Order: sequence, then structure tokens, then C-alpha cells
Amino acid sequence: MSFAYQSAFELTRMIVEREISPLELTEDVLRRQVALEPAINAFVTRTPEIALAAAKQAEKAVMAGDQLGLLHGLPLSVKDLISMQGVPWTSGSRPFAKNIGAVDAPAVARARAAGACIIGKSTTSEFGCKGSGDSPLTGITRNPWNLDKTPGGSSAGAGASVAAGLTPFALGTDGGGSIRIPSSLCGLFGIKAQFSRVPLFPIPATPTLSHVGPLARSVRDAALLLTAISGHDARDPFAVAAPVPDYLGACEHSVEGMKIAWSPTFGYARSDAEILEISEKAARAFEQLGCRVEEVAAPFGDEPLDIWMAEFFGGVGTKLKDLLADSPEQLDPAVVEMLSGALDQTIDEYFTKVFARYAFRETVREFFDGYDLLLSPVLPVAAFDTGLNVPPGWEDRNPVSWVYYTYPFNVTGQPAASIPAGFTKAGLPVGLQMVARINSETDIFRAAAAFEEAFPWADKKPQLATSGADN
Repeated sequence: MSFAYQSAFELTRMIVEREISPLELTEDVLRRQVALEPAINAFVTRTPEIALAAAKQAEKAVMAGDQLGLLHGLPLSVKDLISMQGVPWTSGSRPFAKNIGAVDAPAVARARAAGACIIGKSTTSEFGCKGSGDSPLTGITRNPWNLDKTPGGSSAGAGASVAAGLTPFALGTDGGGSIRIPSSLCGLFGIKAQFSRVPLFPIPATPTLSHVGPLARSVRDAALLLTAISGHDARDPFAVAAPVPDYLGACEHSVEGMKIAWSPTFGYARSDAEILEISEKAARAFEQLGCRVEEVAAPFGDEPLDIWMAEFFGGVGTKLKDLLADSPEQLDPAVVEMLSGALDQTIDEYFTKVFARYAFRETVREFFDGYDLLLSPVLPVAAFDTGLNVPPGWEDRNPVSWVYYTYPFNVTGQPAASIPAGFTKAGLPVGLQMVARINSETDIFRAAAAFEEAFPWADKKPQLATSGADN
């Protein structure tokens, strides 16, 4: 029996009621992982021994009648920008191919403690520096909806493997949109919670921008995983020291009366007409759910690209400065080009942008005094051909800056998600971005769950033709 495309909640029910064993489930997932890999190339490191050991422990607990964790016996993957103790931690980079994680990151440790069976490290663009899904170390990761298209980045393998039905959810990271981009291009729900709601450790290359969060095929599955990994950790100086919100409970709340802003371009982005049409239709659907939806042309003024690039490229550039100076040929040429000059900022120039970031954050905070949510496209395009760093027609942007809509909310740190909004005429998924006030992830979950109930998408599956893999 195959358990492809089963939700985490259905798998949990089956485990609790002893319809399946965690070991049976894990063995099935590992078989499908091997079968899918030639088609989608979603993993840099497989960890079957870790997954099977966890599954055996989970099975013993079920048979003994022990209390079960939130993720008990559920298969999970971890993006390779996240550390797992004793497992390669390559960040998609050839010079780091033999790097081994010294500790479990908080999200990994919590997932394991909750009973998850981790099947491997998923692919990423090099140090998360591109919105497309390839790296010099792992090559091209492909989109299950069309194998000639990118799944997006930098959580490429996470998005591709969940869309292919391998696991119900995956752990990704988001420093400029890297959870929301593949979620949009792969037809998933993905969310970055409030900055450091999920603690970061070891400290990443972009410690003031990066988030760890779930990509899933359903809103409630994402809420389940986010519940398991959220909470304060003293090793992260920014970690939110507050109770974990009730994400699952929020999914049961009505959205009637919510005030929602819809912005098609933020006043500066350009987008394919088909993407705008699909996104606006999804945004306007909230009126049917009892919400007030208002169009806002430019919710926060000028594009904050320079603010974000100073922080993101400065952090990654510092991490890779020796390689950039001594052996740039070991790195992705697109990454080298983006990072060229990143460390040439004077201290005055850098801190001018730091203070501009604080000002921008306050502008956005004030905007949300009038709204519960801001909706926009996630991306200006649907999935484009593999091997490209930017979509055709966006060559004037760099391999990250073409994602106009996502990175502003890494600058502010507030919760933001991608929810499936529909499909293009070519059959490719399109995401709608949902952004909430500071510390208000529950508003995203209540709205996303209501939208999912009214316009379900989890029954839609890519026609992935792979020998030995179930669709």
C-alpha cells in the first residue's frame, strides 16, 4: 500500500488507530523517495537509517500505549540550510560538501522529539541566494507539475518533494521568500511565522532575515508542523519569548469582518497579466467569505530592495568572503556576480540602510493599523524553465530581486505565507501571498483555512510520470 498524498492528520489517525505502523509508513516513503529522485532531484543527502530508527521507536511507543508526539511517526525532510547533527550540511555549495552538522537546529530537535522520521536533507540553491532551484553541488531540481520547469528556490527540494506527494510537509527556510516562492510554484501552502518564532541556531549567514518554517499540502498540516517547532530558545538572541500561538485553533475561527488590503503591484512591481488575474480573483473571493477587501496601490511607498540587499548580500558575502577572494570558480557564477561588491559598503553606507530598514518597518506597521491582512501575488510569474536564474523578460533583475513581493516582509520580519490561488492555462500553480500584522500568524491561519475550505486544492496532483512512484 502507498501512502502518497495522504495528509499528516490522516496519517496520524491511521497510526493512532493502528491501521498502519510508523515503520510501514516510513518504508513506503523511502521506497518512493528512491523512485522519485531521478525525476525531481529533491535531495542532497538521504537519511534512511535515521528515519527507520525513529520509525521503530515510534512503533514501540504506539504498541506500548505511550503518549504520542504531535508528529509521531510522520515522515519529514529538512532543507540543507538547516543543521542536523552528524549529517552533511552543505548549503548547496561544493566547498561545503563535506561539512557536517555539529548540532540539531531547534526546529530539527523539536521535530525529532515530536516523533518525526526525517528522511533526508533537501536541495537548496547555493546559500539560498537564488529564487530558482539549482546549485553547483546538486544540479537542477525539477517541478513535479512540469519537469522542464523550476520548483523555485531556495527551498527547492522541499517544494518539489511535497508537491510530488512524498511527505505531507517539509522544513524550509526563508530569507527573502524561499518558503513562499516554491510554495507558489509548486501549489503548496508555505508560511514563515513571525521572525524567530522558530529559533535560529546555529546562526545562519543572514541572521536578521532568515526564518525556518513549513511547506505543506494543506493549511492544517502546516499549522501542525509549525506548532511542533515554534517556541523560545535562548541560543537565538531574537527568539520570541512568548507562548506559541494556537495555529490549529485559529483554523476553526470565522473570517467574517476581517479587513483585507489587496495590492496587485505594491506600486513598483511588474507582473504577468495572467498572474494578476488569478491572484485578484482569489483576493476578491474573501468578499464572499464576509471580509472587506480594498485595493491599495502602494501600501508602503518605494521598493525596499537596497535595504534588503545590503543585509542579505552583506551576510552571505561575509560568510563566503575567502572563497570569493581566492577561488570564486568553486561557487555558482550567478552568486559570485550578485555578491561582487557586497562588502564594499562603508560603515556609513551600511548603517544608513540599517536605519532605513527601521523606518520601513515602522511604515509597514502603521499600514497594518488599518488592516488585518495584506494580499498580493507571491511572484510575478508561474514556474519558468530550469537552468534560468531569472524568468524570461526579467533579465534586468538579479536572481533574487525578481521576487518583488516577498522580500519586503523579511525586512519587517512579520508573518507571511503563500496559499494556492489557482492554475495558469498551462496548468502551472499560482500562489497568493498573505501578510499579517506583527505577531499575528493566527490571522493568516484563520483566513487560509477558510479559503482552503471554500476553494480546496489538495486533491489536485501533478501527473508525475516516474517508474515505480505512485501518483
